[in-house]
This record gives sequence, structure tokens and C-alpha cells, in this order.
Amino acid sequence: MPPGLADSARQGLTLSFWADRQPDAQAIIADAGTRTFGELNARANQLARALRRRGLSTGDAVALLCPNRPEFVEAVAAGQRAGLRLTTVNWHLTADEAGYIVEDCDARAVIADRSLGDVAAEAARRARVQFGLAVGGDIPGFDPYEEALAGEDVDDIDDPTIGSTMLYTSGTTGRPKGVYRPPEAAAAIASAALASNLFGYEPGRSVHLCTGPLYHAAPLAFSLSIPLGMGASVVLMNGWEAEATLALVDQHRVTHTHLVPTMFHRLLALPEDVRAKYDLRSLRHVMHGAAPCPVPIKRAFIEWVGPIVHEYYAATEGIGTFVDSPTWLAKPGTVGQVLPPGQIIIGDDSGRPLGPNQVGLIYLKAPSSARFTYHKAQRETAAAYRGDRFTLGDVGYIDDDGYLYLTDRSADLIISGGVNIAPSEVDGVLLLHPAVGDVATIGRPSEEWGEEVLAVVQVAPGIQASPTLAAELIEFCRRRLAGYKCPRAIDFIDAVPRHDSGKLYRRVLRDRYRSADAAPGGSGVAPDGPTE
Repeated sequence: MPPGLADSARQGLTLSFWADRQPDAQAIIADAGTRTFGELNARANQLARALRRRGLSTGDAVALLCPNRPEFVEAVAAGQRAGLRLTTVNWHLTADEAGYIVEDCDARAVIADRSLGDVAAEAARRARVQFGLAVGGDIPGFDPYEEALAGEDVDDIDDPTIGSTMLYTSGTTGRPKGVYRPPEAAAAIASAALASNLFGYEPGRSVHLCTGPLYHAAPLAFSLSIPLGMGASVVLMNGWEAEATLALVDQHRVTHTHLVPTMFHRLLALPEDVRAKYDLRSLRHVMHGAAPCPVPIKRAFIEWVGPIVHEYYAATEGIGTFVDSPTWLAKPGTVGQVLPPGQIIIGDDSGRPLGPNQVGLIYLKAPSSARFTYHKAQRETAAAYRGDRFTLGDVGYIDDDGYLYLTDRSADLIISGGVNIAPSEVDGVLLLHPAVGDVATIGRPSEEWGEEVLAVVQVAPGIQASPTLAAELIEFCRRRLAGYKCPRAIDFIDAVPRHDSGKLYRRVLRDRYRSADAAPGGSGVAPDGPTE
């Protein structure tokens, strides 16, 4: 790590560090504009001052609804040095869904792109925020972003205070929950990540292609914070497309990128002559995570691009393991060796450790200085921990050599295209429809998406199940939920399996639809798939 970078990271000033050393090097390249490190740092300082001028101070929360464009990065950088707590909001959400997050995170301000104006305005109204800034055009009731920055000093602020991000995760149940760590803990984690330089970034030479939306934890960390923190250039895609990915790698001589398994599948599905059009020899590191990758898909991808694929097991709540290509090829399916030993254990429901090759819940060790909490959710926080360890409900085993394998996930959580979907939220919407007597939403295996959302419905008395009703229920969801959460199919069942206590046996249905003998009779078609 270059001398002084660790101290800059602890103050939220890594951009300032690189702006001093390579001010004219490209930091951000996007359809909406470019920024050198010098320009990006200057605008981050202007925004920090503009937010403070409007009354924000250390610890205050800001919500950001913005696609992948330079202003997104400016907002992150400004929050980091002004001591603010930034929550990035999934801009595919409905106004009600986004409004819940803006209100729950206690945002005093909203920064939003003009294209999201209706959702942002309603979210700001619901949360009764102090003010809003509109990026790229007008939003009623919001101040223009550029006017807010105009006239503010571009020099580094005199009193940098480390800020933090609080991202929302669906977890396994109900409404999304904010995952919070104290700013000092987040800064220590960031400093350690830069010190390790696990993926070999070279300042001024490495170019990272960001393929996913920055409101997600993985792109925000692996495709923005870490590469920028190491002085690399970042190319932002605002919407992913397979051939466009190859074209950008070729055009910008991309050295690093982050993908999810669904992207592997779509890239491999391109015709051979299309794949051959582009020069990918600049690629040095391809990172992936967010969802398990089928062994044949990953093996084929490594055969194509070479042994440069690195996988991690992680969640918004914490990092678990890493595995490189040679190791994975020797142990297909592993997500990495547990280092140091004991950092991850396999245990039963109470957290009691199990032996090698025994399947159980995966528990990660949380350093006392970096323990996360769920915002306004003490019960959920307590339920996640067993002493100094926490579980996300994932299931797997550790082999005799200390390598972790995932065998399952929480019985509830659906991961489709790398996106977490809480089935109980879909259930809650469908139960509002008068034709639905009971419902259980599950993840059904999908070669392309890993899992796809399937709603298994028990119709209300006197209602006839039909393809027409299935289509009506899907449309009902689409008017109330983000598209990626909506069922791709509806299957009808005589009775949803429940215990006498009323507990839903979601696992029974999931196992049935994962069985080789299952032949679901779903009707209706939802959107083309998860949109991150």
C-alpha cells in the first residue's frame, strides 16, 4: 500500500490521496460523463460543503437514488468525508418500497436522478426529508444538483470525518433491513481491503469494468470503493448487456471486472463469432459472488477467459471466503478455504459446531470492533448472532481440508440473478388479492437465473384456478412490487402445506419443485428476469 493511503482511508479521503498523485488520470468513465481523479475529488468537496450548508452534520443520513453515473460516485465520496451515513436505494423499487427505506434509514436528504423523479419525490414526501437534490434535470420540490455545487470551494474540507454506508438487505424475511456498522469499523475494513490489494490493482494502469448497479453491496465495494481506493479507473455500465461487456473490455483495455453467475451464462451463450470479435487479453481478474455458480458454467467460463476467475462468499453483513481458479478447478464447487481456521464454522441451530463434512448452518465470526446490527431491528440482530458468530441462514459443509461448500440456502431466501428476494414480501402482496386463499412463494431452479420466483397458490373458496387467473395475479404483483420480485409463474395447489400451528412448510414445496420428477404446471409469464 502506498504510504499515507491507510490514513486517507480512515478519513474517507482516498480520492484526495489519488487526486494529489494523479490528478489527470481518469477515475470514472460513464455514458453520463467522465471524471479525472482531480475533478472527482473537487466535486466531492463541493457536495460535502453544499450538504453541510443545508444543515447536515456528522451522523445524519442521506438517501441516494441514482443510476450508475459520476454523480453517484460524488455522493458516496462526499458522505465518506463529511461524516454522513449514506443509504443507496434500489431504483427499481416502487415508490412505496423506496419510501419505506428512505423513511426507515432516517434520511434527512435525498439525492436523486431526474429519471427517478416520481419515485424520489414520493419517497421524500413520505419520509418528510429536509431537502432533495435533483441530478440531471428537475424534480418538483428538489434543488438542482449542479446549482447546489456551484460556487462551493473545491479544496479538501478542513475537518474530514469518516462517514459510512448503511445498505438494505432483504435477508430471509419481511421488509428489507439496514445493515449498520460504526464508521470506525467500516473504515478499518476498508483500510484492510486496500492493504491486502487482493486483486492486484496498479494505480494509473488498472481499469475496472463495473457491470452491476452501484446500489448493491457487491458492486459498491468490489467495483467502486476498492478499485478507486487503489487508484484504478472505473468504467460504469448503466444496464448490463452481454456483447456490450466484451466491447467495453476491448475498448478500454479492462483489467478487472465483477460478474454474477447469470452473466457467465449469458456471455457463454453468445455465438462463437461474436465472442471472437473482441480482444479480452487485457483481463487479469474476474470476480464473482452474490449467488452460487453451477459447476459446468464456471468451468466453461474459466476455459474461455483463463484461470483468472476469483470467487468469494459474502453478504452485506460480512465477508467469508475467497477462492482462485486453480484451487477451484482442483475442488470444483468450493467457495474457498476457511482462513484463519475457525473464521467460519458449520453448526446446528444453536451454534454448536459440527464436524468435517457434516452439513449445517454456516456461521461467520464477527470481530468485536466490526459487529453489524440491523437498523431498528434488535430482535433480528439478536437472532442472527450466536455469541461472536452470526449466520445468514446459509447451509453447507467444510471438508477435511478446510474448504467450504454451499449445499443450500435459507429455506426462505430466493437468490435470482444474484439478487436477494424475500418470499414473504411476495406472499404478502398476493394475499391481498381476493382470489388467493393461501400462498407460498419459493425459488424454483433456473439454469439462467439460478432460481426464479414461483408462487404456489391455494385459491379462495368458490374460485376456479386458470391460466387467466395466473396472469391476473402476476399483473397484480407487478403493480405493487419491483419487477425482479414478481413471480415468473403461478402454480395452483389444493392446499398450501402448513403445520397445525400455522407454520408454513415452504421447504416441502421447494423440495418438490427441485425434484427431478417435478413437472410444475405454472401459468403466466412475469418479466424477463431479475433486473438488478
